[in-house]
Amino acid sequence: MRETELTPRDFVLPLFVRHGEGERVPISSMPGHAQLSVDLLKDEVQEIVELGIPAVILFGIPEHKDDVGSDAYADNGIVQRAVREIKETCGRDLLVITDVCFCEFTDHGHCGIVNEKPGFADVDNDATLDILVKEAVSHAQAGADMIAPSGMMDGMIDVIRTGLDEAGFEHIPIMSYAAKYSSAFYGPFREAAESAPTFGDRRTYQMDPANGNEALREVGLDVAEGADLLMVKPALSYLDVISRVKQEFPEVPLAAYNVSGEFAMVKAAAEQGWIDEQRVAMEILTSIKRAGADVIITYHAKDACRWLMVDG
Repeated sequence: MRETELTPRDFVLPLFVRHGEGERVPISSMPGHAQLSVDLLKDEVQEIVELGIPAVILFGIPEHKDDVGSDAYADNGIVQRAVREIKETCGRDLLVITDVCFCEFTDHGHCGIVNEKPGFADVDNDATLDILVKEAVSHAQAGADMIAPSGMMDGMIDVIRTGLDEAGFEHIPIMSYAAKYSSAFYGPFREAAESAPTFGDRRTYQMDPANGNEALREVGLDVAEGADLLMVKPALSYLDVISRVKQEFPEVPLAAYNVSGEFAMVKAAAEQGWIDEQRVAMEILTSIKRAGADVIITYHAKDACRWLMVDG
């Protein structure tokens, strides 16, 4: 009589890729996860395929950063190299999604080109759109199967769709971070991606956690601009938003990002013996799917697949 079932096909696993060779740099706030150099991806993705996980989403940490994040759209950028390595290893057995943003690539840690004025600095939305297109097209040229813009720039889906189409990538779908909140749950990710802003915060272009109706407006705009999939981020504190988006846009596949802080809290409490990690993690993932998510991006993906094998 169980209404909601989890399977490995529900999950997408985030991967953090860095420069260098033979580099596996553990992420202290996310036990079990590490930044990996491109040469170590082969064994990692083969394990992911064996576990039945259908897709990964890539985040890159470049060797050099600048004020416009130029490595993000370089032909031999860290993400582009990672995409080629994964596709060479796994082919069609593993879907490769690329995060399209600039916070990991800029020396200031913001999600685009910063417009500085006396006593004020903010991301220049329109100037950032141009380089977002360059980044998305470069990922597609490297072999990415899906593009996932996360910067919350107004109009980004429209220009990326147009840019991909004009470059001959009409078949490449876009998964939009349509409702991405300015959340305190991103803390461990900032360590993992080395993307903490050097000044200010991202509240001017990410959503206020107090707002639900705004999420529906943001999602509606992205659907109108051509988004093929939608995303709500984070997941656990926004189950109501996931549910509302699915009810309002049932025809569009919906992803939810079970983010780093949500993962880290479970890991930390389990290490103290305060909770049963497996039961709590699976309950959280089940609640996200029950709320309406068709896809769950989660750092618990490999653990969850192993638990499902044992229990199945």
